[in-house]
Amino acid sequence: MKKLSDQKIIDSWEKNARPWVAAVREGEIESRVLVTNKAIVDAVLGRTPRLVLDVGCGEGWLVRELAKAGVDSLGIDVVPDLIESAQHAGGGRFRLLSYEEVSMDILKEKFDLLVCNFSLIGNESVNRLFRLAPTFLHPGGSLIVQTIHPVAGCGDGKYEDGWREGSWAGFSDSFSDPAPWYFRTLETWKFLFSENGFRLDEIREPAHPRTQKPASVIFIGVLPVRS
Repeated sequence: MKKLSDQKIIDSWEKNARPWVAAVREGEIESRVLVTNKAIVDAVLGRTPRLVLDVGCGEGWLVRELAKAGVDSLGIDVVPDLIESAQHAGGGRFRLLSYEEVSMDILKEKFDLLVCNFSLIGNESVNRLFRLAPTFLHPGGSLIVQTIHPVAGCGDGKYEDGWREGSWAGFSDSFSDPAPWYFRTLETWKFLFSENGFRLDEIREPAHPRTQKPASVIFIGVLPVRS
């Protein structure tokens, strides 16, 4: 297995599923508690969807939050322990599926909105998902992505696309073997939307209340209605 690859990401998350569930449910991640959780919920509900697909749903918190607002959501993830935790907590529908497996033949339903909340960290898998995303959506549907802000996340590296080493800095000692991630510039993210048939309707930059720096970036793309 390559050290910097999509498969290595899955391997790392399989090893860290249990501590991740604890970190999310016990509010250990400050930026999520203060900023990014509310930011993604607001972005999704602002589109008033009836049916949502949460891609890379983790332990299912976002599906449960949307259910409280009356939104029917399906969460999918490749990590068995995460899906097991989500199903045990309930509050929505959850399925064990990788980005490579997901297709209309498997899902057998279309959605008003696809949301990817800090779940697009690979390379080939992300490109494939963007190519297929229009087939999962009703005309006029939305694709919402929240991810690390490219400027804030670049660090000391070059501002260019490419694999980066992962880190669990700021997390508990329960975490190990951090997942690598594929860095994309702001322009590359915008190109992913336009290249795959989406009109980029909005870019939001939620700010951390203490640092006043971007805690993330949220892209909201819309699939045009063809006449």
